[in-house]
Amino acid sequence: MKTIIHKANTRGHANFGWLNSYHTFSFGSYYDPERVHFGALRVLNDDTVAKGMGFPKHPHDNMEIVSIPLYGDLHHKDSTGRDEIIRQHDVQIMSAGSGIAHSEMNANKDKDVKFLQIWVFPKLANIEPRYAQKSFKPEDRNNQLLTVVAPDDDNAVFINQDAWFSLGKFSKDLTTTYQVRKTGNGVYAFILNGTVTLNGETVSDRDGLGIWDTDSIAIKADTDAEFLLIDVPMQIDVA
Repeated sequence: MKTIIHKANTRGHANFGWLNSYHTFSFGSYYDPERVHFGALRVLNDDTVAKGMGFPKHPHDNMEIVSIPLYGDLHHKDSTGRDEIIRQHDVQIMSAGSGIAHSEMNANKDKDVKFLQIWVFPKLANIEPRYAQKSFKPEDRNNQLLTVVAPDDDNAVFINQDAWFSLGKFSKDLTTTYQVRKTGNGVYAFILNGTVTLNGETVSDRDGLGIWDTDSIAIKADTDAEFLLIDVPMQIDVA
């Protein structure tokens, strides 16, 4: 088993007033050659966007882009004509494929929006751009792991990669075991709040922990805790 820990206070940081963003991996003006990606996981940004502000229309291609609102609502518009509100407890994915342009704005005029923006390298390149969004009941992840992104589960949003995202909200002292979904995959855990021990490594609020070369991960909530597991191929092969 191999592990790597990225403590919250070592992340890249950019504050533009309207956007306060923490980067687990190299992004924008933040570059660390030791922190470019974790397998197929390329970007994990922890963003706060001021009320009424947001990202104007901009292009992407050949990337799986996942947005998970933690508080508040996002207004998504793209070049396919899609116009959607993404709310807390929703998960959205945009397969940029051969090329798409989109904007993401804070849909609220009276409060900030906080969300995770996550990029994963695709399995197949230059596909027709695709969009998916689902709402998940928060109680469905109480003391259990809820799969919200998957290539093989109709209850999750589809991703063009052998990748699975799971959310958990665990009470103190709860334990479980996570089985890595595919041989050759690793798991990146991002702690939203609380303290969790995974295969003997303890991480807390906004810390990240990558684990690979193992088939399973023992999880123990040392406090009440919420976290995200991102199960991705460690080898990047885009067809």
